[in-house]
Amino acid sequence: MRILRYAALSAFFLTLYAMLEASELPIVRHFAWTPPPGQAAPAARRIILMSDLHISGPDGPPERLERIVETINGLHPDIVMLAGDFSGGEKLVTHSYTLPQALRPLLALKPNIGTVAVLGNHDHWGEPHAVRDALTRVGVTVLENNAEPLAGMAIGGVDDDYTRHSNVAAAAAAMRALPGPRILLSHSPDVFAVSPADIGLVLAGHTHCGQIALPLIGPLQTASRYGRRFACGIIRERGRSLIVSAGVGTSMLPIRLFAPPDIWVIDVASPGSAVGPTPK
Repeated sequence: MRILRYAALSAFFLTLYAMLEASELPIVRHFAWTPPPGQAAPAARRIILMSDLHISGPDGPPERLERIVETINGLHPDIVMLAGDFSGGEKLVTHSYTLPQALRPLLALKPNIGTVAVLGNHDHWGEPHAVRDALTRVGVTVLENNAEPLAGMAIGGVDDDYTRHSNVAAAAAAMRALPGPRILLSHSPDVFAVSPADIGLVLAGHTHCGQIALPLIGPLQTASRYGRRFACGIIRERGRSLIVSAGVGTSMLPIRLFAPPDIWVIDVASPGSAVGPTPK
């Protein structure tokens, strides 16, 4: 009986820890990127990547997003890139919010240039048209298999790959018509495997870095066709880079375990600018 009591107590405290980890403010991670030859940025630029907002209670109310927005503004971004899944998602929730309530904190974002977003699978499983409209009303440009010129860079966005709405070829073609470094925003990291070689940087979310990642075992699931290949963090293949954010919200259950929420600061170098080592 004593063993059962210890097991029950351990499970209780582990669950409590996982709930607290899910509700923490995100870790700020950094990545310095030098564009490939022929795609130089006219000036050094700073991009913030945030993904998987999943606005709902208990762990992700709008008030928490307000604090995250304050953190982002304090990092002085030129561009904020939002990698989808704004809807609360199918999980154990204590409170749901309307889209205007959930996304209102984004009105306070203050990037020097602008904010862009793509939709995620939960957005498509819900009301994608409503999500697009709500994002537009708070000043966010939604990219859907196309590209926009921002700060001398070709910023592309693909619609959600997990629900088969992506068209990487269309986004790549639109990016090639624009000057500057090519950066592709996607909800799912899986598009990295099929993105052209001239797109040097892909930014994504979706995996939550597993949301539950056990020591020595790693993430229990990634919702990726490629398993753990694109599970989390910085991935480099064939001279290109992929950043996969853990996101700031949770899906299915309001817990995280050894997969804390995060946002990414991507500093894009220009000719003559110094790029330091990338923090791990």
